Amino acid sequence: MVVRNSPLPRMSRRGRATIGVLIGVFVLFTLLGWGVDAWTDWLWFDEVDKTQVFTGVLLTQLLLFVAVGAAMAVVIGANLYLAFRLRPLLRPPSAEQATLERYRMVLTPRVGTWIVVLSVIVGLFAGLSAQNHWQDWLLFRNSVPFGAEDPEFNIDISFYVFEYPFWRYVLGVGFTAVVLAVLGSLAVHYIFGGVRLQGIGDRMTTAARAHLTSLVAVFVLLKAVAYVLDRRALLLNYNSGTDLYGAGYADINALLPAKEILAYISIVVAIAIIVFSNAFMRNLTWPGVSLALLGISAASIGGIYPWAVQTFEVNPSIRDKEAQYIERSINATRDAFNISTGEVKEFESRTLTPPPTLAGDQSTVPNIRLLDPQLVSDTFTQLQQVRGFYDFGEKLDIDRYTVDGKSQDYVVGVREVNYSELTDQQSNWINRHTVYTHGYGLVAAPANRVECNGQPYFVSGFLTNAAPEQAQQQRQGCSSADEEIKVGQPRVYYGEQTRDVANDYAIVGSEAADKKREFDRPGSGADSYYTYTGEGGIPIGSLTRRLLFAIKNAETNFLLSDAVNENSRLMYERDPRSRVEKVAPFLTIDGDPYPAIVDDKIVWILDGYTTSATYPYAQRINLQTETQDATTNAGTFQLAREDVNYMRNSVKATVDAYDGTVTLYEFDGKDPVLKAWNKAFGGDLIKPKSEISPSLMEHLRYPVDMFKVQRNLLSKFHVTDPGGFFTGDDFWAVPNTPGQPENETPLRQPPYYLNTPLGGETAPTFQLTSALNPNGRQNLASIISGYYDANGEPKLQLLELPDSTTVLGPEQIFQRMTTEGNARTAISQLTADGKAQLKYGNLLSLPFGDGILYVQPIYVQGNNENAYPLLQRVLLSFGDGNYSVFANSITEGITQLVEAAAKGQPTTPPPGEQPGGGTPTPAPTGSATPTPAASSPPVTGGTLDQAAQKVQTAINEVRAAQQSGDFERYGRALTALDAAMKEWDAAQKAASTPSPAG
Repeated sequence: MVVRNSPLPRMSRRGRATIGVLIGVFVLFTLLGWGVDAWTDWLWFDEVDKTQVFTGVLLTQLLLFVAVGAAMAVVIGANLYLAFRLRPLLRPPSAEQATLERYRMVLTPRVGTWIVVLSVIVGLFAGLSAQNHWQDWLLFRNSVPFGAEDPEFNIDISFYVFEYPFWRYVLGVGFTAVVLAVLGSLAVHYIFGGVRLQGIGDRMTTAARAHLTSLVAVFVLLKAVAYVLDRRALLLNYNSGTDLYGAGYADINALLPAKEILAYISIVVAIAIIVFSNAFMRNLTWPGVSLALLGISAASIGGIYPWAVQTFEVNPSIRDKEAQYIERSINATRDAFNISTGEVKEFESRTLTPPPTLAGDQSTVPNIRLLDPQLVSDTFTQLQQVRGFYDFGEKLDIDRYTVDGKSQDYVVGVREVNYSELTDQQSNWINRHTVYTHGYGLVAAPANRVECNGQPYFVSGFLTNAAPEQAQQQRQGCSSADEEIKVGQPRVYYGEQTRDVANDYAIVGSEAADKKREFDRPGSGADSYYTYTGEGGIPIGSLTRRLLFAIKNAETNFLLSDAVNENSRLMYERDPRSRVEKVAPFLTIDGDPYPAIVDDKIVWILDGYTTSATYPYAQRINLQTETQDATTNAGTFQLAREDVNYMRNSVKATVDAYDGTVTLYEFDGKDPVLKAWNKAFGGDLIKPKSEISPSLMEHLRYPVDMFKVQRNLLSKFHVTDPGGFFTGDDFWAVPNTPGQPENETPLRQPPYYLNTPLGGETAPTFQLTSALNPNGRQNLASIISGYYDANGEPKLQLLELPDSTTVLGPEQIFQRMTTEGNARTAISQLTADGKAQLKYGNLLSLPFGDGILYVQPIYVQGNNENAYPLLQRVLLSFGDGNYSVFANSITEGITQLVEAAAKGQPTTPPPGEQPGGGTPTPAPTGSATPTPAASSPPVTGGTLDQAAQKVQTAINEVRAAQQSGDFERYGRALTALDAAMKEWDAAQKAASTPSPAG
């Protein structure tokens, strides 16, 4: 008897036991970690009353893991076992077979075990991969119709959005399973002699050939299915000829029929492979020829033919050939991003001279925002900080409130604890997690008002308990005497300052009512302390809960510290954006959450977007790229790098700053994607829009990131004519931020919130606004605004300037305002001593009448460590920049503009003229440009002098009436000024008319 040695060394019993113990410990700790995470996640979702999300996602992932993993394991295992069963009993002797015999001896006794282990490993990885497609399955399972069809196949768009991604994934799983089955079966056949590289006779047994060719045939049949799906996918592909997405002329007329032909060829090839390799030829020659023909067909029919059509038929007349498909892309993009309902208005912008009505305006001018929320954050922090660990973040927010019956916009911020600013003594575990648990107050300041040498005028969020008279004395008139915007619960346990903090949890609740641990706020004498009384957080009074979270956070103080007691509650995931992302993982959350006082509570308001990347013919964009501007990562969050071609602002979410309650409200009741998600989670995850309270509705605003995407798309897709779109002559572009240092990379100008009238209206509307330039130029092309109408529906308005106008854009007007003689000198003087630096606020472009009013706040910030920006001057310009002033306030600047217009003396010479190069003659209101003196006859005569004197007298009366506060007198003065301007205009025209020859 011959004893054959195994090719593998045997392991000792102790070694096997050691490996077994190590594997057991690894599995135990892995399962323990997973169990702790799952349990604590359940408790967190139970706290916010959204357990249906936790169970829905978890069960779906388990279902996909088991279903796909089991299917993959069965396919692989069955084919490996079949390959083993089909092994030949006798093998021709050869050196190759002698070498393989050693491996056969190892595998044969435990071949079932080996097959099971390999199948389980493959199934495990397939199942883990399948878990990531839980969103595809839920949308597929809960599909709802769009009620609109694609323009080529007339199939409801729901197929592309809900079903196509899942079918494509299933097809990918099928390809992977077949390829692995072929490789595994080939290996088994080779080891056990079914496939041979040496020796006499056939290189493959009949059974092995039948098995492997059947698998190849299945692969080709799957390729036929892929060709069918590819026909639908043509409507999602990029068309390089038009720089748009969706099937073009060559795709529809050449590639689409080619895909159908290739699908039929694939079916024929699959049949040929099985028949010729097993029934007739019984070799691999004809199957190989069939596969080669399929490859050649794919290259010629699916590649060369469409290329020829594109090159020789489409490209010579691409504008006409692609017109129909360009129109499809335009319409689909406008529908997919909800820009098709935008209102377009022609805006002539004929008036280049400040009109007299500018001085008495009561809708636009009084609401001009001076405070830039990004610049004054440091000012808020320094003036309202009180303690060094309080912070307002890098950027504040704009909201509107009604105070004393008047609605206006305010710059608002929440006073939070910045944990990175705690001292070493304050940063120990007790202080960090049980003492400094919350911020205090929402601080607001009118956006159009400054006091005390350029400081914001604070009206809420005060820390002091002093009486109003005493408080006003303490504030030295720089703030209101009392809270003008009141809140019942000012404490902030959930805020943005915790987002990037490791272990951001807070432990609240005391064992006794009189034992207050939490620092509340500084007082005039001793500091105030507080004990949390709300329902936020997870109760951790029991030993089991304390042990659970001790393991999760790797912190023994949960078990040892007396700060953790039977009344303790644990708050974590305290950043509002993170909470909403966890509750609604199917939403993309806007990068700019903002706080508001709603129903006497501080809440964070967030905008949620439903998105898709498979809307037929719609333009595909990258969210991160399209929303990038000068404020990204400087107080706003950067969106993920996600490609989408459908986007809706379907959800408004709120997070209570005191107890962390997350509420999701439906905002777009027509969005099928949101309906599908709500259906997937039981139908009650999203509250209907009708449940949005009036007080919350008052603080909803047009979302920033949605507006940026729509603005960027409208820069092209406002053109609806296919021919005009193809030439691109009327495309626009977002201007760069004016005033950026030359050594910095240019960044797009952020949109800004205003509470001013829309174009053609008189009542103020809270809107998000941005200017647009013609593509490749810097003059103004359009002003786009996003707002909510009286019914709370989102609207877009485009004020489109005619191509014939040359109104200066933001970058040009900034350059002109800051380099004009007087302004340049005054700006230089602000920083002449080198101890301060200039900072420019938002450059606002405000339509007024038939012209554009530009406003540029100027801040000065010292160079010392604790310096903060203060508003010192305001640059104003009207029309084409010939009338620009550098003033101490808006009122002063408006008066100077009107006075200069009344005298016909532009403050800035037209381009090409130097200051002092001649006295300009007055230009009538509405003229294209002020007329230089050199091109006008001399102006003399008592009539014109008298008219000019009347204008000056009227202006003086307007200023006096404005200062007196007498509105009746103010109205009479404006009427007199208008009459004086008309008289002066007529006198100027008469004086400039040549006399008849004598």
